[in-house]
Amino acid sequence: MRIGYSFWGFLGNGITDTPDGGRSHRRPLVDALLARGHEIVFLQANRDLVEADEDLGGAYAFNGGEPDIDALFLEWRWAITGRNTTPCGSEGHTCDLHRQAELITHYTVRRRTPTVIWDKDRKLRPESLWRRAPQTVVCEAALEPTPGAHRLLFPVDDRLLAQADPVALAAQPRDIVLGYVGNQYDRDEHFDRYFAPAAARVDHVVGGKWTETGRWPHVRFLGRLPFEAAHGVYGRSLATVLMVPDRYAAVGQMTQRIFEAMLAGCLPLAPADILHADRFVPKELIVSSSSEVIERLTHLQRIAGTQQHANLIATCLDRLDLFRLSRQVDALEAVLDTAAGPVAVERGAA
Repeated sequence: MRIGYSFWGFLGNGITDTPDGGRSHRRPLVDALLARGHEIVFLQANRDLVEADEDLGGAYAFNGGEPDIDALFLEWRWAITGRNTTPCGSEGHTCDLHRQAELITHYTVRRRTPTVIWDKDRKLRPESLWRRAPQTVVCEAALEPTPGAHRLLFPVDDRLLAQADPVALAAQPRDIVLGYVGNQYDRDEHFDRYFAPAAARVDHVVGGKWTETGRWPHVRFLGRLPFEAAHGVYGRSLATVLMVPDRYAAVGQMTQRIFEAMLAGCLPLAPADILHADRFVPKELIVSSSSEVIERLTHLQRIAGTQQHANLIATCLDRLDLFRLSRQVDALEAVLDTAAGPVAVERGAA
């Protein structure tokens, strides 16, 4: 199948001043699709080359026009005031939303091309007509997606899971007790309840874009970090807290932070208000208050470097099987077949 793929982000390390979390899983997903015989053409700008000055060596095809494709795959974009809602060419404008509208108009509406929308940020309204269009299928990265939507979790490469060594990760020196890399967006409640009180008691760091931090003067904010630096932070940290927006917690949507942390041996504490938290971490790492976070951190400090620590890391790594790349590619191929089904039937009837 020739898939037109629309995303606004990077395949490589990209630039520091960007919130693109997809860098941890987008390229493995694309490479796995290519390995299964699909052809991929990227339909948004080549930001790796234009913004990051990174030449991917012709490994991927980009096309700013309207190439022939069998299916359209969209990482869903939404209106961001002052950024992609402004006129083209104006200062600070990004054309991701305009380009997405062009693609939907040309392929989904006019050509009735099978279309898969991956609503990674849960920004597609429940009443959206794209949830009802016969040739369109919506995917969400949640264990309990919106009725009618399909599950497509953020994938972690099978090879990285196979290479992870719990004993070696447990033996690794860690000078930070509590670390986090990620942006502030809609995470204040979890930060207030779980992270900030613990940060007053242990060595910690927070990397990412946090612009309103006045009520946490004791927290050590590092600012935005290069994408590749996240692994270093987690590699120095004993534990992290899996902070997510309420709209994620309510449906059991976990971000890529869980496998970024775990592959570096950083144990994830999961707030109890995340639906199906016990599917992401063992019950002993689920917390319901700041005092429980502090208690768990104290325990982890006591067992650090021991076989008990290695066993806990191994248990957490086993939980990542849920996100395994091969599983997600199977799911996406099934969804592509579902999207193509109504179109194939309609064409057959004609």
